[in-house]
Amino acid sequence: MGSRYLIRKVVGACLTIFMIVILNFVLFRMMPGSPDRILLRNPNVTADAMAAARTRWGLDKPLIPDQLVDYLEATASGDLGFSFKFHGEQVTDVLAGRLWPTVILFGAGEVLAIIFGLALGAYSGWKRGGPIDYIGNGISLILYSMPYFVIGILILGVFAVGLHWFPTSGMLTIGGGDDTFASQLLDFFGHLALPVTTVAIGLIGQYSILMRSSVIETLGEDYVTTARAKGLTSGRILRSHALPNALLPAVTLIAINLGYVIGGAITVEVVFNWPGLGTLTVTALEARDYPVLQGIFLLLSISVVLANLVADLIYGRLDPRVRS
Repeated sequence: MGSRYLIRKVVGACLTIFMIVILNFVLFRMMPGSPDRILLRNPNVTADAMAAARTRWGLDKPLIPDQLVDYLEATASGDLGFSFKFHGEQVTDVLAGRLWPTVILFGAGEVLAIIFGLALGAYSGWKRGGPIDYIGNGISLILYSMPYFVIGILILGVFAVGLHWFPTSGMLTIGGGDDTFASQLLDFFGHLALPVTTVAIGLIGQYSILMRSSVIETLGEDYVTTARAKGLTSGRILRSHALPNALLPAVTLIAINLGYVIGGAITVEVVFNWPGLGTLTVTALEARDYPVLQGIFLLLSISVVLANLVADLIYGRLDPRVRS
């Protein structure tokens, strides 16, 4: 991979992150209301206490340049401030406590969706016009059109409420009694099963549709015709020639999907009461907790930029033409 291509992509990612930090500052200052109104809900708060709180939070300074400069310096040093809702706890600690549940949930869901979605799409495209193609493509279109919360409510109603096979909410059973590692691990996977299935089903459709389209388009290329003329088997042609090129759009889609994590996290985590970034976002919105909201937005935005950077590098590795 050329060094100029790598430098260009890294510099572009850094500039994008800088613009995100600026947008992160401006966006939440434009929201209606003020975080210090939380104190007004307590009738015992005096005017002096209110002024001291505004000074401690830096709200008494001019928005630009004082608050902006302070925010840039603090963000560069990794200091995202203190939460208004969680009793002055550092935002980094609040996010750290909710990050891994979301990473586990959507990471596992993404992996399952990639495996089954790409496999179904590749086989449907390769066997275009067959029964598997019609059935698989029809199911993919239905799944693609269904939002997360609809899938989650259906799965919850059938397997948790109706059949009682899985827990209805949470990440662990509170007061379960048996505190051995094996039982807690089994309990965790039991709570994880339905949310992960919801995420995977919500993503399988679009991966399958995209992969099917890419494989069908690839089958018309000259190198596939040449491979067939050489007498290569269908499996060899699919694995060595069709799939590597058909995967290029899928790589981009997988990276872009990280941008929709927060939307999916809010709906899935609220339906299953999963203690991740989604439920944290709802809580912070209700409390006007700007530092936590800024931290969530910054974390997810940077994750998207880095994921797209990795996708560009992989894309350049798979297709040397994009490096020119």
